[in-house]
Amino acid sequence: MFSGGPEPLTRCQRYLLFGICATDKPNYLIDDVYFVSRITEIYRIFTPRNEPVTKSTVMNLQQLEYIVAVSRMRHFARAAEQCGVTQPTLSAMIQKLENELGVKLFERTSQQVTLTPIGQKVVAQAEEVLAHASRLHDVVEEEKHSLSGTFRLGILPTIAPYLIPRFFPLLRRQHPETDLRVVEMKTDALYQAMHDGELDAAILVKLGDRKEFDHLTLYYEQFLAYVARGSRLAQATSIRTEELQHEFLWLLDEGHCFRDQLVKFCRLKSAEESQKAYTLGSIETFMRMVEGGQGVTFIPELALEQLTPSQRELVRPFALPIPTREIVLATPHEFVRHALLELIRQSVVACVPPHMLSLQSMQQRI
Repeated sequence: MFSGGPEPLTRCQRYLLFGICATDKPNYLIDDVYFVSRITEIYRIFTPRNEPVTKSTVMNLQQLEYIVAVSRMRHFARAAEQCGVTQPTLSAMIQKLENELGVKLFERTSQQVTLTPIGQKVVAQAEEVLAHASRLHDVVEEEKHSLSGTFRLGILPTIAPYLIPRFFPLLRRQHPETDLRVVEMKTDALYQAMHDGELDAAILVKLGDRKEFDHLTLYYEQFLAYVARGSRLAQATSIRTEELQHEFLWLLDEGHCFRDQLVKFCRLKSAEESQKAYTLGSIETFMRMVEGGQGVTFIPELALEQLTPSQRELVRPFALPIPTREIVLATPHEFVRHALLELIRQSVVACVPPHMLSLQSMQQRI
């Protein structure tokens, strides 16, 4: 069947290709030439060039899930816990796969578990197969239950505290059949998780050009300065970027787009001093620092409604043009659960002030 590359499969062959996993749960039945080509590629990695690839080995998705988990966790016990099986079960299934393939995928020592060179190639192919299998399952779920099932949503830590409380509780009350699971990550981690099939979608800031993803605009949010009471900046009605050059700034660590956008827009030379003073901080922590009488920090516009009247007195807008970030709902091109995605979009848009739904003339998207 595999000797000359993917060929049309009989109904029986389609159902046999991936078999049944060790926990007796049926794997997704594969009816797509893509999967055949990926599995063929895995076999080709360790099959001699002139030796035909046969179907004597029944590789299943569960085995691929196990080797991917071990490669990420670098630990058999933690990988087994992540997969919801015992360590002996996971180890036995991986050992069986290695025996059938005739190669060693992992180097096992008392200190650590590492991938062999050939193991790295196999895991890379396995990750692609699992990601596409997940999307195939989503196609079926979209047809059967458009708003039910698990939906994994990622979100930036600088968006979550101010947006999630607005729409998440209401959405769960109105649609209890939807199992929405939310996780906070930085931008690069969100895109990687979507690429790996670990997230269905993400709410983040649109930066640059990510051609392999679709972006649906949700709203536009301006940056605001939060200044110490009685400071020089507290006397101003708005903040010009050049006025920040000699101020002590409380900023998030590098890698947070909230920080990176501000540093670039304001050309902040004092940003490095902030990182020396405090690492791994949060916007809320920095607000307490400013309220204590030192420095300046920055907050997103949605944070305003969570502030007390006393805290609002410390907020200053930027002078024109106002730096603004575009908040989007990102999905991989292959995403198929459009009904649920639209529900999330509508829920977010409904809870955001109307003026934030479009970019205003005095705002500059950064």
